[in-house]
Amino acid sequence: MSFDSHGSPRERRAVGTRAVGTIERTGPAEPLDLLGRVPYGRLATSMRALPFLAVARHIVSDGHILLRMHRGFGHHEACDGSVVAYGADNYNDAASADGGNLWSVQFTGPAEIVHPCREQEERFGAAPVSVNGEPYAPAYLRVDPHFVTEHRLDF
Repeated sequence: MSFDSHGSPRERRAVGTRAVGTIERTGPAEPLDLLGRVPYGRLATSMRALPFLAVARHIVSDGHILLRMHRGFGHHEACDGSVVAYGADNYNDAASADGGNLWSVQFTGPAEIVHPCREQEERFGAAPVSVNGEPYAPAYLRVDPHFVTEHRLDF
C-alpha cells in the first residue's frame, strides 16, 4: 500500500484520523504493521439499525484486512457491502508497568464476504472449537481500509 500527501484540507486537519491516501509515517510502525502485532480485534457496524461489536481474528493481506469470525451469528452478512470499523490494540500488554507504550488502531471502510485462499487460511491459525457452546463455523470478510485512526499512549 502506498501513501502520499494528497487529500482534502479537511482530511489533513482531522486530529488522529487520516484517509489512507494521506497517512504519513507517525513513528516506527505503520498502522497496518501495528495490526499485525495482535491476533484479535473488534468489528463495529450496525445490525437491524442497532450498533454492535463482534470479536474477529484478523490478518493483513495485500493492504486489506481479512477477518475470520463465527458464521452462526450472521454478523458477516450484516457487514457485507456496508462500511464498517475494525479496531485492535495492545491494551492487554503491561506496557505502562515497564516503560513501554500502548497503541490502538481503527480502520474504516467497506467490507465484503470473501473466501480466502489456503495460504491465507493457514495464516489465521487454529480456529476456536465453539462459540457460546455452539460449534465454530468460520466466515470471512475483507475490509478495504479507507480511513485510519491511530492513538498512542507513551509512558
